[in-house]
Amino acid sequence: MHETSLVLEGGGMRGVFTSGVLDYLMTEDMYFPYVIGVSAGACNALSYLSRQPDRSRYINVNFANDPRYINMRNLLKGKGMFNMDFLFNDIANELVPFDFKTFHHIDERFVIPTTDCVTGEVRYFDNSQETDIFTAVQASSSLPLVGVPIELDGYTLLDGGIADPIPVQKAIDDGFRRHVIVLTRPKGYRKKPFRAKFTSKLLYREYPKLVETMLNRHEIYNETLDQLEALEDQGDVFIIRPKGHEQVKRAEKDQAKLNALHEAGVLRAKEQMPALKDWLNANKQVEIH
Repeated sequence: MHETSLVLEGGGMRGVFTSGVLDYLMTEDMYFPYVIGVSAGACNALSYLSRQPDRSRYINVNFANDPRYINMRNLLKGKGMFNMDFLFNDIANELVPFDFKTFHHIDERFVIPTTDCVTGEVRYFDNSQETDIFTAVQASSSLPLVGVPIELDGYTLLDGGIADPIPVQKAIDDGFRRHVIVLTRPKGYRKKPFRAKFTSKLLYREYPKLVETMLNRHEIYNETLDQLEALEDQGDVFIIRPKGHEQVKRAEKDQAKLNALHEAGVLRAKEQMPALKDWLNANKQVEIH
């Protein structure tokens, strides 16, 4: 019985590290039966599940300075800093085509956390449901303050990382007892309290529950890190994360830094692969060919 999940944290452009990890997993033909990715982690999961190595890196590096993709001026127009329509339409269909055929025939379950603006609670979508998975990923990736809410299945949604930043508990609730976690922050990191309290209350005055969750996000995040440390001590999780110097800004545009971060992800996965295989083979819960 397959009992190992793959959990992918978000983090904007810090997710380029995750794309490096996933690219190396693809070279090992290593796929997990259950993948849950939030925000940038969900975007990276798409290329991983469609078996398209280097696609995520290529997009984030080569379009980092393209105003059609990242443009602060869009905020003044009431649009998100990251142009999701460009990412999920122009790029996916024309510029760097997504392999829809392969994706729609995968055996893996793909789960996407989003945050419900009305309730402030996490709302999950997955590819076993009759829903638009790509809109769910778009919603999960719509960052607070610099993104715009996304409508899906009657819900108004934002970044899944607000309510469930490292969604390991969902994987546990869905029956998986061991978890490979890809984080985008180094060991020892703890999130500080949210500083844009006034701006959030003004911008999301229609959604007081959302604002409450945003203000509590650091507590949710840090409690999850404590949970991961306990699970790691028990041998139930295997964590891949960057080293302290391997960091970029959430909206990083420096192509050299992004390429270096991707390579760091590849190297970290390569370095940890022997230990990961030993950990996995103890229960033989993932397909390794």
